[in-house]
Amino acid sequence: MKANLKSINKARKFSEEFKKSIVAEFEKGNLSVLQLSRLHSIHFQTIYNWIYKFSTFNEKGYRIVEMEDSTSKKLKDQEIRIRELERAVGQKQLKIDYLEKLIEIAGDDLGMDLKKNSCTKLSSGTPKTGHR
Repeated sequence: MKANLKSINKARKFSEEFKKSIVAEFEKGNLSVLQLSRLHSIHFQTIYNWIYKFSTFNEKGYRIVEMEDSTSKKLKDQEIRIRELERAVGQKQLKIDYLEKLIEIAGDDLGMDLKKNSCTKLSSGTPKTGHR
């Protein structure tokens, strides 16, 4: 005789302590509901129900919405952008230092100051010869 497989209860029972630990993990911000769902093989709606029931942050009547671009991802993207900009500024500063040194060396070789100062007198131009 075959066992009646339909009568076997496949529903899992979770302790309240386990449910609260899942909610705490979500509240820490380490894992999203979807990640927790995949990690523990629990339907995401079940986790949302636990959050609504056990969360210290969630008030009744408010809906939790997880955005795909979370704040932590935006923060990481901004940190990467800052590093790229700092690297670019550093490269530009090296180029500026190089060019200033090049101007200084060229000025020493020519015996004149090549950097234009705001207080230098204007050139009188070429002398007039009277010929046109």
